Amino acid sequence: MAVAHRTCPLCEATCGLEITHSEGSVTKVRGDEQDVFSKGFLCPKGVSIKELHEDPDRLRAPMLRQADGSFREASWEEALGLIAQRLPAVLEAGGRDACAVYLGNPSAHSLGPVLYGRPLIKALGTKNVFSASTVDQYPKQMASALMFGTSTSVPVPDIDRTDFLLILGANPLASNGSLMTAPDVRGRLRAIRARGGKIVVVDPRRTRTAKEADEHLFIRPGTDALLLFALVNVIFADGLDSPVDHLAGLDEVRALAGEFTPEAVAPMTGVDAEAIRQLARELAAAPTAAVYGRIGTTTQSFGTTASWLVDVLNAITGNLDRPGGAMFTRPATGGANTRGEGGRGRGVSFGRWHSRVRGLGEILGELPVATLADEIETPGEGQVRALITIAGNPVVSTPNAGRLDAALESLDFMVSVDIYVNETTRHADVILPAPSPLEKAHYDIALYMFAVRNVANYSPALMDPPAGMLHEWETLLALTAIAAGMGPDSDLAALDDLVASEAGRLSGVEPDASLRGPERLLDMMLRAGPYGLSLADLEAAPHGIDLGALEPRLPEVLRTPSGRIELAPPELVGDVPRLRAAMAGEANGGMVLIGRRDLRSNNSWMHNLPLLVSGPERCTAWLHPDDAARLGLAHGDAVRVSSRAGQVELPVQVTEDIMPGVVSIPHGWGHGGRGVRLQVAADHAGVNSNLLADELLLDPVSGNAVLNGIPVELAPVREPVPA
Repeated sequence: MAVAHRTCPLCEATCGLEITHSEGSVTKVRGDEQDVFSKGFLCPKGVSIKELHEDPDRLRAPMLRQADGSFREASWEEALGLIAQRLPAVLEAGGRDACAVYLGNPSAHSLGPVLYGRPLIKALGTKNVFSASTVDQYPKQMASALMFGTSTSVPVPDIDRTDFLLILGANPLASNGSLMTAPDVRGRLRAIRARGGKIVVVDPRRTRTAKEADEHLFIRPGTDALLLFALVNVIFADGLDSPVDHLAGLDEVRALAGEFTPEAVAPMTGVDAEAIRQLARELAAAPTAAVYGRIGTTTQSFGTTASWLVDVLNAITGNLDRPGGAMFTRPATGGANTRGEGGRGRGVSFGRWHSRVRGLGEILGELPVATLADEIETPGEGQVRALITIAGNPVVSTPNAGRLDAALESLDFMVSVDIYVNETTRHADVILPAPSPLEKAHYDIALYMFAVRNVANYSPALMDPPAGMLHEWETLLALTAIAAGMGPDSDLAALDDLVASEAGRLSGVEPDASLRGPERLLDMMLRAGPYGLSLADLEAAPHGIDLGALEPRLPEVLRTPSGRIELAPPELVGDVPRLRAAMAGEANGGMVLIGRRDLRSNNSWMHNLPLLVSGPERCTAWLHPDDAARLGLAHGDAVRVSSRAGQVELPVQVTEDIMPGVVSIPHGWGHGGRGVRLQVAADHAGVNSNLLADELLLDPVSGNAVLNGIPVELAPVREPVPA
């Protein structure tokens, strides 16, 4: 028996694991009590890494799709040879934009895709790049980029030192933090209350986090920006503002907030005007405070505006960039806000190109995934005829999933890098597997950029992948070579040297010739980073390195052309008239749909693990008792939920933990379709809530999909819901 320590890669918390293993098998998983960040905390997902590693449905060899839709195993040579035969033909016939790329959520948790995905995209030369980010966090990153100069300059709550925490549209007790990497959120929240602080949660649902808070306010989905502007209004009107330094646009924001009074927004938000005033006063009076908004605030029609106003509040109350407020992480691998001369930069540009069919603007090098089906279905120059997916399942996780499902079937060629035959990869002509999380090295480059404490923790591979299997980075390099016209038999080591050489040129750090692949690139990033660490330093510290609490970084962190915080960026100020019109509207009394997150789930890719799907049925429609009575529904009855995009049928769960007028269905379910090889998930199939999400509903500023506040209709199903 051997014991190893590594970081859990299955969500954003980055908890430390202690894994006992022998001869390729895992015998025990527990929390690493010596981990510098998680200190032994572990959620059920971490324990399930054993089931993921051993899952008989997990692919261990390339798969080729046959004429009847079934798959057969193939050698790597045969699989890459087929790709080299068919992909260049699509590019030659339709141009570089004829191939699209989709990057899924797990790719952000894996060194291979993070470091080698971009060379592939560059070799393809396509503008049709999509990811899960445009159904998730890009509104927040866009707002942060406009305010602070880079998209990774996202202020995170200094949760371990704050006296007052306002949470909107987030459920960190289920997500373990999101754009707020923080293991053991429950313990950290309880510590706020133990030291005499206060937590307020604003959410259409009384979540696990809301139940831990001192106060919970129901809010009508999609109206967070109105509430936030009303808080700004009260703080200015009552003379409670104490703005931080380095601000530009303060007077403009003050003027914009003037008409968003608590009384004006209360009818639309459903939050009482006096409750809004009290919340603003408590926020401003707290010794330290932080405002934090997450996916409920980003996946709505005012996602970017709400994200902006979160940090407007942090700035005007004096809580931006101070201990106990909202602060900027300084990651060990560095980033756009640690390189070069601090305090001024080029800022950011958006909309550098637009989608062919709907004219949707580029954001951070990608196009909104809500328009992927348009690009596949619509004939003409630049039509997408091939697709490469990397660790993604957009048929489950993107709007109007039924339309995209049908569109994928019409492609001329499709390649997936994935560990499963799932709802998306079943359409692929070739599926290239990846090693299990225990068979590859790990470092959370992306997630440590948003951590509530500066830490660094590297995990070497625990065991070797199956004989002959390529590592993810090797697979992506092989695809890069094919996209560049070099064929299927390229020297991957030589290509890797080219990638490392380019990284060295950009960073000014010489590559370590004793290292290969992601480890070499990671070592270079660490050595070029703000702490001057190396991979060897991390290897010598299996429980991680604690680099200290967050520290004030203004004005050094800024990369705006003015060298100041742009409190009133024109792109965001320009959306205020639309928000003003929404304030003047009327709540029509119709039902709207929101999502739901569960501690045992992480999007669609963890439902094939018995540990995580055990217990009561979780894919249910939550309804308030008043709505259930009005619709003639009782607990356990079947309900049909319909939208412009589609309909689903599922059991009702009657609860007062949801506000009237709202129905909640969890995200990521809907398994068991034709050709899918997910036996456990099929036995707990549930329904796909994104069959209801409307690809025409977007936040117009960022192009992000609207997944919360979708208009729906409900009706009883008199026949039983199919099992």
